[in-house]
Amino acid sequence: MASQPVRMEMFGETNVGMKRTHNEDNFSIIPDENLVIVADGMGGHASGEVASKMAVDALREFFEATAKDPDATWPYKMDKARSYEENRLVTGVKLANLRIFESAQREPRLRGMGTTIVVAVAVREGLIIGHVGDSRVYRIRDGKIDQMTEDHSLLNDYLKMRKLTEEEIANFPHKNVIVRALGMKEVVKVDARVEQPHAGDIFLLCSDGLSGPVTDPDLLRIVEENKTDLKTACSRLIARANENGGPDNISAVLVRWIGLSN
Repeated sequence: MASQPVRMEMFGETNVGMKRTHNEDNFSIIPDENLVIVADGMGGHASGEVASKMAVDALREFFEATAKDPDATWPYKMDKARSYEENRLVTGVKLANLRIFESAQREPRLRGMGTTIVVAVAVREGLIIGHVGDSRVYRIRDGKIDQMTEDHSLLNDYLKMRKLTEEEIANFPHKNVIVRALGMKEVVKVDARVEQPHAGDIFLLCSDGLSGPVTDPDLLRIVEENKTDLKTACSRLIARANENGGPDNISAVLVRWIGLSN
């Protein structure tokens, strides 16, 4: 299947941060498929790094295989409520989940590994966003920032159940507990939505190593100040996370929507 007639500008960067000894984040930009992925691995003995790489590789391979052969048999049934492209994204993520889960069952050293994932793919219908875990997608439009994903975390579950004060959120004892991730179970639920971007919209895909230490207003300010140069914007975002302690690995991918090609 030929790449979609969509014009975008994309740039990404990852950094180990200030406290970790190795980077368990992975990201990928696949221009031929208008596809961007960020994955934040978890698990001891560097197995998080294995899981995040496996997720990125599995999704990229699935998109490349189905681009060459749109009639290829999929390992999961299509959801009739979703478009072909939405199903393609969700199926790719589910396939990545199964690959990680089975590897963890097979190899004792990888037991318990997992990863979050956020994915965005541009098609003629718009930008399809899919995610599992607490890595995020933000949209920056007209001087405003909006979070386009909902964290699959224990903290977010508590926030939905009752109102917490800023102090309670800051002191929440299980802030890093993820309630949904790739590799945790044989089957995973993938959240997906279709956005209708405007020309000039910028989308930020990031791990919680960025969204944790850097506030949303700060994310907005840094991108707005550097929006003509996505490479500089990514570097400044990562620098700010490190200035604020850099407690985790940091990954940021910026996507500028230009519009449909003629």
